[in-house]
Amino acid sequence: MDAATLQGGFATPPVDAAHAFRAVMEAMARPGTIHPVAGAKPPAPLSAAAGAVLLTLCDGDTPVHLAGAVDCDAVRAWIAFHTGAPLSGPAECAFAVGDWASLQPLDRFPPGTPEYPDRSATLIVERGTLEAEGARLTGPGIRDAAALSLPETTAFRANAARFPLGLDFVLTCGDRLAALPRTTRVTEPEAT
Repeated sequence: MDAATLQGGFATPPVDAAHAFRAVMEAMARPGTIHPVAGAKPPAPLSAAAGAVLLTLCDGDTPVHLAGAVDCDAVRAWIAFHTGAPLSGPAECAFAVGDWASLQPLDRFPPGTPEYPDRSATLIVERGTLEAEGARLTGPGIRDAAALSLPETTAFRANAARFPLGLDFVLTCGDRLAALPRTTRVTEPEAT
């Protein structure tokens, strides 16, 4: 086993995982807010934030789909060693990670069922930038409106229209993350 595979996990797993879990839950509860996460040092091209989310939320019963550049031997080995999560195709995954283009089309990921809407996939979208500007967000957890730099708005609007079915999203960039649950309504930015 490659030495790089053994490295990059949480240095103090209980503490680091608790901090990362809180960041993810805060981001889900307050869509559009950006939260720092620390502790994970996964192999490139996986970001530290995406690595922290995987270390925190995935285990041997959590199928993960890797898309695009993150679907490489180093990331596969790192996930297997640190989480035990099985790798799967998009139709069977609980989590998928990749950039926006490589995750398309979104309809190949499970949106849940009417009986079990919680059996949907969460997509970890790697971004080059993550800023509190751009698309306008409204809905549960947002006081009036929030803004977030999204790769587009059409797919997120269509996803929200499927509620209670649909996908949830965690957007990551470097050591920061934001979330966009399926309950969030997304519109184009207001003209100034």
